[in-house]
Amino acid sequence: MERHSTKLDLAFLLKAPLFCDNRGTFNRLFCQDKLLKLGLDNCFVQSNLCINSKAGILRGLHYQRKPYEETKIVTCLTGSIYDVIVDLRPNSSTYLQWQGFELSSPDTSIYVPKGFAHGYQTLSDNAIIHYSVSEFYKPNSEDGLHYNDPKLAIQWKVPVSCISDKDNSWPKLD
Repeated sequence: MERHSTKLDLAFLLKAPLFCDNRGTFNRLFCQDKLLKLGLDNCFVQSNLCINSKAGILRGLHYQRKPYEETKIVTCLTGSIYDVIVDLRPNSSTYLQWQGFELSSPDTSIYVPKGFAHGYQTLSDNAIIHYSVSEFYKPNSEDGLHYNDPKLAIQWKVPVSCISDKDNSWPKLD
């Protein structure tokens, strides 16, 4: 597993070898030892799978407030997504900056550190997403940012075809 820097402090793209032969492929999505060697949070307590039927679905931007902030590792298993993270750490040099990543292969994941909001938009039909999180979900700690907040000015790749009422009602920063 390799760690590649992004423009956001402490957020990384993770590249894992994809082994191929005449049977297909094999890929290790999570390896605690490899993450430890890379100096990354390696204690995950929950694994989630999300199946999205259509292109343009937007999920997010989600985060959990202290003391239940989450580290996430997000991988697109099939299809493609535009994965967006926003730095919400007030003392960070990249505070309120965002970055997007097109994910379409299980050999590339985004490592989202604690203190970041996370969301994604499907770029294809039948996009399947796997993500591991370092904290148990706490509904009373859940929070979010509005996907279309002018202060963030996130440039989504395609028109939004579907978004939950909850995600569409997250407040704007101003």
